[in-house]
Amino acid sequence: MSWFIFALIATLGWGCADLFYKMGTDETDKHSHLKIAVWVGLVMGIVALILLPFSESGFNVKSLVINALKYTPASLAYIISMVVGYAGLRYLEVSIISPIQNASGAFSMIAMMIFFLITGTINDDLGDFSILNIIGTVIIIAGVVALAIVENRLSRKEANEVAKSDDEKKKNRKYQFGALALLFPIIYCLFDTIGTAADGIILDEETGLGLGEIDVLILYGLTFLLAGIVCYIYMLIKTKKAYNPFALKELRTKGSAACFEEFGQIFYVFAMASKPMLAAPMIASYCIVSVILSRIFLKEKLKASQYACVIAVIVGIVILGINEGLGEME
Repeated sequence: MSWFIFALIATLGWGCADLFYKMGTDETDKHSHLKIAVWVGLVMGIVALILLPFSESGFNVKSLVINALKYTPASLAYIISMVVGYAGLRYLEVSIISPIQNASGAFSMIAMMIFFLITGTINDDLGDFSILNIIGTVIIIAGVVALAIVENRLSRKEANEVAKSDDEKKKNRKYQFGALALLFPIIYCLFDTIGTAADGIILDEETGLGLGEIDVLILYGLTFLLAGIVCYIYMLIKTKKAYNPFALKELRTKGSAACFEEFGQIFYVFAMASKPMLAAPMIASYCIVSVILSRIFLKEKLKASQYACVIAVIVGIVILGINEGLGEME
């Protein structure tokens, strides 16, 4: 399978995860984001333990510790970004938060380009950029960034509206922090940029830090499992009540979100190992899937400017797909 197929599957997987994250978020529950983290940690931890015997660096504690230290910057950045993102879902719609968060795809590509330039390995990666790849990537980045700007403006406008009735006050409760609520996706974007760039560098064999795809899945999964356990213990101490992640409602929403998250993560890792500078901005466009699904299932309304951004990103992905298909025919 080519990097494009891997990236496309990851995009669809994470787009579906966003939908279930929102469905599993309780705006009145201040521990809602921690409960999601527990479920993600559980699913990722199980997959990591299943993959442990297949570790590419050897099935021993010493190699596991050494590789864990290598992967710490990426795993910590990802966990921070994701938990912050879960918290932001309590105050913002999916169609608002996802595009702003995923502007990180463009920033991470720039960060990787700078690193590869400094280390003298930039020529190997620039060889991946044909004319169609450049056009498609630029359109995707422009579409995602434009959508983030549009959503930013819409959110600020919504936050500044004055409620004229009790019903409107209740409806706008999620915007109680006003423009400050946008700090959640902005912080997510910052840490996700660090994590994605670190992934591209760590998975790249030319850097000397190269880790195998299976090892990255194991390390990230075990790290998130630990984070999930910490979240569970914290809630137990604060609420004096054990959280039951296997309640039917939790299983259908948070459990489904965690499964889609891990599904996307698996294909993301293989895409990034193959073509990190092309895969990063394309996978970041999963916010388009989130926006479309939120419109269909959560009835979040979209404006003409949002539809224009969605169409632009889809066109960019189609161009990348055409280029990949032409490359395989040669």
